[in-house]
Amino acid sequence: MLVNVTDVFTSEGRTVEKEIPVAFTQVEHEGISYPVRECAAFSLRLTNTAPGKALAEVSGRLTAAIPCDRCLSEVEYPFFLQIARELAAPDRASQEELEEQDAFMEGYSLDTDRLIENEIMTSWPMKVLCRPDCRGLCPVCGKDLNAGACDCDPFVPDPRMAAIMDVFNANKEV
Repeated sequence: MLVNVTDVFTSEGRTVEKEIPVAFTQVEHEGISYPVRECAAFSLRLTNTAPGKALAEVSGRLTAAIPCDRCLSEVEYPFFLQIARELAAPDRASQEELEEQDAFMEGYSLDTDRLIENEIMTSWPMKVLCRPDCRGLCPVCGKDLNAGACDCDPFVPDPRMAAIMDVFNANKEV
């Protein structure tokens, strides 16, 4: 959603508060799309801090379905977003400020969807687990070990030791 920030840039001390309807059905991370399970309206507060400058504060909650890194079961991961960004009017901004806000500003309009998407990408978890003691998948048959053990042999030989194993097997007495 584009929000015109012109009035806030030009009116000293002005504050504007809005509810932003966010209609995310999925979020993308590293080329993979994840479905959004819950997304309420976000709140936006724009405050004039100086002539041609404004502070944009966005807060809200979004829940995405992300697979567990060990067993691949779906985990509902909540993102609690508290975003605060300094905005500068394009005619008063330095080149550095223009480059910083290029991802979420289009002229005098703030693109709240892109701002929220950028924040989700920077707050993406390093590891998602369905539970702290997740046992993962069997490396042989692929069974979910959280549901129970399988009958596979857990020993997987190290391929780097194959040459040494050949020497030992050749010198075995029968």
